[in-house]
Amino acid sequence: MKDAQRTVSCLFMLSFLLMAAPFAWAQTGETKGTGSASPTGDADLAQELSNPLADLMTIPFQMNYDRDIGPLDDGWKLQTNIQPVIPFHLNDNLNLISRTIIPVIDQKDIFPGSGSQFGLGDINLSLFFSPKKPTAGGLTWGVGPVLLFPSATDDLLGADKWGAGPAAVALTTRGRWTVGMLANHIWSYAGDSDRQDISSTFLQPFAAYTWPSAWTISLQSESSYNWKTKNWSVPINIGVSKLVKLGKLPVSLQAGVGYWAESPETGPEGFRFRLQATFVLPKLF
Repeated sequence: MKDAQRTVSCLFMLSFLLMAAPFAWAQTGETKGTGSASPTGDADLAQELSNPLADLMTIPFQMNYDRDIGPLDDGWKLQTNIQPVIPFHLNDNLNLISRTIIPVIDQKDIFPGSGSQFGLGDINLSLFFSPKKPTAGGLTWGVGPVLLFPSATDDLLGADKWGAGPAAVALTTRGRWTVGMLANHIWSYAGDSDRQDISSTFLQPFAAYTWPSAWTISLQSESSYNWKTKNWSVPINIGVSKLVKLGKLPVSLQAGVGYWAESPETGPEGFRFRLQATFVLPKLF
């Protein structure tokens, strides 16, 4: 019953986002850009998509495939992250950027005899309070909380812990370059007492270059450090994306490859593969 309730609640939230945003698109027929100015072209919009604090409502669908998991290196994981980003205008000077990660996981043999699992993982929600205008030095920044919800539909798909902590983003744009860092730390504060507590730091340095043709190349890492097990997980990812139009709807299509420079003994090894589609929608708030 608990798993069914989690599944229904997560799917309801996702359904609301997917249904409400296209309805607003039909009403407005336009997209708004960062701050008070709209993008002047596809290249400007493509570059804004490299900014985690851009004043854009988007729904990225990101698929990651990892392999060589487990002590026998015969496990694999296919994880699809549904990542709605919703900006809220709090006043003339401040935005609230909501970034949610809803993982849908298909995995097999991550532990000997574990078999296969498919379902929802734990939902991660970050809220960034961000000034609408960069600093005099050109720095765009945001701070706020990160929240972890035990929404996994299988014990092997999540930590079964409630978690929270601080989160921050800082970046700068120089010409066609966007360079910055996203970071957070999560501590568990409730949940199954038989499961390991969480104390985890996440670091995501990134750099992206966008051409006038709306092609973008990006380099980033999604590194994490588990303070309980003293283990690093360090994938280094490179991706190439192109902004296209589906009718009036802007969509960024990306393909990428990564390499696990460091991972726990039973973690993934070698190369990883990524596909992503980011739909840009009109803001509702």
